[in-house]
Amino acid sequence: MRDLATEFEAERGRLLLAAHRMLGSRSDAEDAVQETWLRYASALADPAARAEIRDLRGWLTTTCARICLDVLRSARVRREAYVGQWLPEPIVTPLDSGGGSDGFAPDPAERAVRTDQVGTALLVVLDRLSPEQRVAFVLHDVFALPFARVADVLGATEAAARQLASRARRAVSAPEAPRHTADPAEHRRVVAAFVAAAESGELERLVALLAPDVVFVGDSNGHFPTARRPVVGAGAVGRFTLGILDRAGRHGHRVLARPVLVDGALGLRVDARDTDGRPMRMVTAFAVHDGRITGIFNQANPEKLADLPPLDPTDAWPPRL
Repeated sequence: MRDLATEFEAERGRLLLAAHRMLGSRSDAEDAVQETWLRYASALADPAARAEIRDLRGWLTTTCARICLDVLRSARVRREAYVGQWLPEPIVTPLDSGGGSDGFAPDPAERAVRTDQVGTALLVVLDRLSPEQRVAFVLHDVFALPFARVADVLGATEAAARQLASRARRAVSAPEAPRHTADPAEHRRVVAAFVAAAESGELERLVALLAPDVVFVGDSNGHFPTARRPVVGAGAVGRFTLGILDRAGRHGHRVLARPVLVDGALGLRVDARDTDGRPMRMVTAFAVHDGRITGIFNQANPEKLADLPPLDPTDAWPPRL
C-alpha cells in the first residue's frame, strides 16, 4: 500500500517554494499546497485519476500551479480595494538561527522557502506581472518545467507560454526594476551605513548611500500613514526616511529594532508607535547594487506581520549590525 503522506511530504518543501514565488504570500502558499494535497489524495482514491499520475513531481507541480493561477486571478480583483501600495508578505528569519520555536522559524515544510529566497526586490517585480506571466516565469525559468507543461497549466498554446515567459523575463531585467546584486558582506556594510546615517539625521550622508533612482515602497493597507505611491529619487527617499524616524520617536516613544533576514537578505524589524501613539511594527527590506541602496521596502500592514513576536526591550534603536 502506498504511503500517500510520505510521498507528498517529500515534495512539500518544493511545492511551497514554488507557490510562494508565484503568490508572494506565505499563508496563501500554504493554502495552495494544502489544496494540492487534498486533490492528490482524491485522485489516488479514483483508479482512473490515479492512472493519470505517471510523473508524481510533475503532476503535483502542475496541480499546485493551477491553484496558484486561480488565486492570482482572484487577487487582482481583491486588490482593487487595497489602500495604497502592496508588498509581499515578508519571510522573516533570525540572523543567528536556522529555525526554532520563536515565531520566526519555519517548520520542516517551510525550510526550503526560507533557505532559497529570491529577495523582496524580485518578488515586488514579479507582482507587477500578469498572473499568466508570473506563473510562466516561475515554472519555466525557476523550476525548469518544459513549455509544453507550462502551456497545459495556463490552458494556452506552447507558443503563447513562451511569449508570456519572455515578457516576464524582460520585466524582471528592466532597467527601472530595483537591482539587487550585492553579496551578503556588501549588503550588510551598506545597510549598516544606512542605519548609522539615518541615526545621525544628516540628509547628505544618507543620500550618499542611495542610488539616484532609488525607490521607497511602503505597505500598511491604510492602517498607518505611509506613502500612497512609491517615493523615487535619492533626495526624496532620504527626506522621507528621516521623517519616518522623526515621527516614530516623537513624544518620547521608544523605538525598538533588530536586524533580521527578510526574504533571505539583511533587513530590519522595528517596533514603534505612530503619531497617535498606537503600537506599530514594521519589517524593512533593502535592495543593494554597486554599493548603494536601490530599493527600500517597508512592510507595516499588521495583517501581514501578525505572526511576528514583539521585540525584546533590549532591542534598542539603532540596531547593532
